[in-house]
Amino acid sequence: MKFSVFVVALLLIAGPFVAVADDLDDSFASLKEAEPKKDAALIKKLAAETSALARATINSTGTVAEEDKADWAKRVAYAKEVDVYTEYALYSLASGSDAATAVDLLSTLEQQNPKSRYLNEGGYARYFAVLAETGASSKIPAIAEKALANLPECEDVLLVLANSALTKGQTAQAVTYAQRLVSKGKRGAATGRGYFIIGIVNAQRNQLFDADRNLRAALPFIRGNPAMEGPALFALGVANYQLGVQTNNKKRVLEAASFSDQASKIPGNHAADAYRNAKAIRDAAVKMQ
Repeated sequence: MKFSVFVVALLLIAGPFVAVADDLDDSFASLKEAEPKKDAALIKKLAAETSALARATINSTGTVAEEDKADWAKRVAYAKEVDVYTEYALYSLASGSDAATAVDLLSTLEQQNPKSRYLNEGGYARYFAVLAETGASSKIPAIAEKALANLPECEDVLLVLANSALTKGQTAQAVTYAQRLVSKGKRGAATGRGYFIIGIVNAQRNQLFDADRNLRAALPFIRGNPAMEGPALFALGVANYQLGVQTNNKKRVLEAASFSDQASKIPGNHAADAYRNAKAIRDAAVKMQ
């Protein structure tokens, strides 16, 4: 991240503002000097101190002379950038730290600014991963639930909540979170998981057309992931067989057999049933006009 550098003349402002500005510059410089050392405790301390000083500048309400307002506005803009940088310092160090240190740093970042862009742009993904690594997986859903209020569009948070709801059998909630994932219009693993969850729930509810549509949408994203690809292909085989029989569409029935064949070749609990389905579906297709 590149930050602007402001060369600001000493402001002739009454009250504590000059002292705060000088303290902010000194604290920010110390934080920058500490980063190469990768001392987590020191960077946590300096990030907190620098952020507090930056916010004191941003929130200052003292009287500023008319001729100094432009310079003070620049100083406030600079303080905002410094405050964001303190978040980056915590996130950057967490990205390359061991799991326990990363948990501590990301928890600190979350407390400092629960709406931080760095939590949204990979911070929560790292946080959830290291929580799992340290045996604290049970904490993840509650953290994600709290995070959603501050970052309602965060893919990593929505993905955790969708998976958690599906695991608990809370299918309506799972679909709600999954729909928010796919509505973002991105092309990636989270989108694929969203379509998969929606499609599987559609299949469980015997919503055949919806199951077919959403699981087909999931396939390009989940190829090579047997935990999702196998069940998706199995469900597509069942849905398309039923749709084909209902509409007397032999082509669709044969496509169902193909889906079942593909599912049978992917290891998992579905494989044996998919193999039997493929044969039964082809036998049924032969009898169709």
